[in-house]
Amino acid sequence: MSNKEEYTSGYSKIDRYNEDKIEAVATHYKDILSQLGEDPEREGLIKTPERVAKALQYLTHGYDLKPDEILKSAMFEEDYSQMVVVKDIEVYSMCEHHMLPFFGKVHIAYIPNGHIVGLSKIPRVVDAFARRLQVQERLTNEIRDCIQNTLSPMGVAVVMECRHLCMAMRGVQKQNSVTTTSAFTGTFLSNDKTRSEFLRLITASLD
Repeated sequence: MSNKEEYTSGYSKIDRYNEDKIEAVATHYKDILSQLGEDPEREGLIKTPERVAKALQYLTHGYDLKPDEILKSAMFEEDYSQMVVVKDIEVYSMCEHHMLPFFGKVHIAYIPNGHIVGLSKIPRVVDAFARRLQVQERLTNEIRDCIQNTLSPMGVAVVMECRHLCMAMRGVQKQNSVTTTSAFTGTFLSNDKTRSEFLRLITASLD
């Protein structure tokens, strides 16, 4: 497998930068620093535009990933039809409205219908969608739809709980607020018992 294939399939976490893009974005950030009243030539800020450009490129590298291919790379036929739950997956993303971070946890379940997937691939799919400019509602739906369309399970459930810095640092400045979104397909939509079991499992402690 080539380095390019490793990167786009989500196998490797390697910092790779497009130098042309870094230079272009850095130039704009140098202007922004000046517009904010700063001196972009002072010691502490000389390399800041380049650092910001690299940070943004990393934080949005999900555009270069193919979430469905991540799942397909580890799909296996298996006669298992009970709920599979991966909970407390850390998620970090950038709000597209203010380009400030939001972060938290996502809980995901699916009920196999002939195929299972390597468990590590589910958090990789989360990252592939989260490392883009996002809104939490769309991010929740994209994760759900990718798993449903790729694995064709009997149902998918996604619940996401996040804190948004655009609410904590500006605007209403409510530091302790948490936004919860959910998305369901199949039996999680049609069967109250199945949905309740999922919600119980993601709130249960192993202690």
